[in-house]
Amino acid sequence: MATPNYGYEKRQRELAKKKKKEEKALAKSQRKSDDPAQESGQDGNDAADAGEAGRAPGEGTGTAA
Repeated sequence: MATPNYGYEKRQRELAKKKKKEEKALAKSQRKSDDPAQESGQDGNDAADAGEAGRAPGEGTGTAA
């Protein structure tokens, strides 16, 4: 009967852990990149930015030139 190759089994477990960790990090980064797009439409900052863009420089900013 052949003896078990513990080194091989350990390496396979390590590779499985590494793969799972990479998949988890990828999923997390995808969730992070999706969240700001959803939040920007909800908080209303886009409308405020659009209103400021139509002003002339120095007009209505509250600072004296």
